Amino acid sequence: MDNFIVSARKYRPATFDMVVGQDTITTTLKNAIRNNLLAQAYLFCGPRGVGKTTCARIFAKTINCSEPGPDGEACDKCESCRSFNSQASFNIHELDAASNNSVDDIRNLTDQVRIPPQVGKFSVYIIDEVHMLSAQAFNAFLKTLEEPPAHAIFILATTEKHKIIPTILSRCQIFDFNRINVDDIVQRLTFVAGNEGVNAEHEALHVIATKADGAMRDALSIFDQIVSFSGKNITYADVIANLNVLDYEYYFRITSAAMEGDVASALLTFNEILNKGFDGYNFMAGLNNHLRDLLVSRDESTVKLLETSPSIRQRYREQAIKAPLTFIYEALDIGSLCMLNFRSSKNQRLHVELALLRMCNLSEERRLEESKKKAEPAQQDEGQEFTVAPPARSPAATKKSTHTDDQPVPAAAPQKPAPPREEPRKVSIREIMAGSKPAGDTLNEPDGGLSAQGEDIDFTSDDLLKAWASFAAEVKEESPRIAVTLSSVSPELLPDRTVVLRLDNSALKEAFDHNFKPRLEGHLRRSLQNSQVTLQTTVEATERGEILYSPEQKFNHLAARNPALKDLKKTFNLDFE
Repeated sequence: MDNFIVSARKYRPATFDMVVGQDTITTTLKNAIRNNLLAQAYLFCGPRGVGKTTCARIFAKTINCSEPGPDGEACDKCESCRSFNSQASFNIHELDAASNNSVDDIRNLTDQVRIPPQVGKFSVYIIDEVHMLSAQAFNAFLKTLEEPPAHAIFILATTEKHKIIPTILSRCQIFDFNRINVDDIVQRLTFVAGNEGVNAEHEALHVIATKADGAMRDALSIFDQIVSFSGKNITYADVIANLNVLDYEYYFRITSAAMEGDVASALLTFNEILNKGFDGYNFMAGLNNHLRDLLVSRDESTVKLLETSPSIRQRYREQAIKAPLTFIYEALDIGSLCMLNFRSSKNQRLHVELALLRMCNLSEERRLEESKKKAEPAQQDEGQEFTVAPPARSPAATKKSTHTDDQPVPAAAPQKPAPPREEPRKVSIREIMAGSKPAGDTLNEPDGGLSAQGEDIDFTSDDLLKAWASFAAEVKEESPRIAVTLSSVSPELLPDRTVVLRLDNSALKEAFDHNFKPRLEGHLRRSLQNSQVTLQTTVEATERGEILYSPEQKFNHLAARNPALKDLKKTFNLDFE
């Protein structure tokens, strides 16, 4: 039995024209070879499986070809090309930097670079996964990379360009390889399937290409896996079953149920998905991608952004026409929020089900808004008819008026003239900051300081303290600092009904006057039922004007107020820190 060769090796490109999805890079390399503009070092970077090492090998083979074609391709007939095809070329050296990343390995490479090639013009050194080199190895490689021998060309390949030091990057020509799009991968898979005698459905190849995520090598490996599973006939059902990919049909069903507000259908479909072994997070990620595809399907110019087969693309177009744009936007917001909080949720299934319930509720909310908009004009029309039409006089009222004609009819009361129109009063900024009402507003309110008979009621100091405490409790949530201040001080009542509040400093007084003084004054007048109450705020003068610095000065200041502190200090033999 012949040895099986995997498709990734069997169908590996041997020329630049066979490379898929990297036309810009291959054209640049062919022009450089044709015009003899070869650099001393190249850096090929990009995702896995997109052709970095393959292009490096083709480039090494072509520059050593003794009879290259006019299109910049190798002839495959000369001794150098034949030795390369048989993997016996001594001019091409491949080094895996992941396992040869020490300084000694780079020194051995430096010694080897000095030896010129025996056959051909160049010695090409392909260093794969170059980002795995240590910092010391990079530094040892700098001099050789900057000034290599004339016969040496270095090709560095990496998937993580950001890990390479800038001094290496500045010495190389950098080529960024692109992710291969789905259509190019499908076209290549169709070619491979035809050569292998495999019948493959177009939708099945699209699923393989999507699963490969832009890597041709991965796509060919998946293709071999599917062929081993289903034989020479590849169907869409076989591919999604083998690759554990959720069918498009589930996403279409979930979206239709959400648009119709069918909660039961959405929950049953999600339960079916879970029974197939799919994770809720991956399902929600796929549903968000489905909603995104619906969004781009609404416009003919953005349909090309769909990486699906033509039949699936048509289904997206049909569902996108039925889905309102606001529904797609809001459903995407719900799905994104669900994915964001999925990992931290204690009940992840319930978390996804709640998101589906909110999506199903979007259609009901839209119906309620539409019905409300339709009802509002009708209500406005009814209101206008009711206000315009004069009240009809009932027959009973007519009979009653004729029956009482013998009674004297009172003369009509003279109509009062309309009050003069008042100009709007302007309010100053200081009144707003102080929290006081404009004078015009206070005229319209009953005076809280007067009793029901309009007389002031006398009050005592105890009544004042009760009203004071009630105001402190009222402003506790609004300003805890003011509440504590009011609770800690005792107001002083003067004979002329003036209440004096002594505060600690001028800053506190200014803040209190602006925000709380008018309110407290009005509160006292209403609570004590006396309009003669006025509030006066002053700053309490300190007994000593000097500033206390040392602990001894502070102790003496406190001991002057409380002489017992001196006895305490003497009894326990306390000292200052």
